[in-house]
Amino acid sequence: MHELDNIDRKIIAELQQNARLSNHELSERVALSPSPCLRRLRQLEKAKVIQGYTAVVDKEACGLPIMVFISIRLQKQTDTTITKFEKGILDLDEVMECFLMSGKSDYMLKVMCRSLKDYEKFIRDKLSRIPGIGTLETNFAFGQVKQKRVFPGL
Repeated sequence: MHELDNIDRKIIAELQQNARLSNHELSERVALSPSPCLRRLRQLEKAKVIQGYTAVVDKEACGLPIMVFISIRLQKQTDTTITKFEKGILDLDEVMECFLMSGKSDYMLKVMCRSLKDYEKFIRDKLSRIPGIGTLETNFAFGQVKQKRVFPGL
């Protein structure tokens, strides 16, 4: 595991705010000359601390205004059931994130859809066909209060 120092943390925090910074801009913001800054950046990438770069996109502008959180409880928590469920989830484009949970639910899914009709089709034609699902509970997000991109403490 790569041990992060204060400069690494500054580099990460700056890139979480704006991954399109040039190396020159990044080096100025973290008070490091460009060559050592680039070297550190490459080390963070090689160590998989920085795993990639992406654009933050407005979901409604892309025609995906429906955000749903689905709590799932499996019928049985056997290795076979868990493996089949997790493999099945990987094939569903609508599932943006899937978390293994503690508590009442085994999994929490974040799903995005174009409409309620598309959500119904997703449940009927895709999610319900994954073997091993016992119960599911749907919660619709009416709005988003906060979205933070920079990890705490960086």
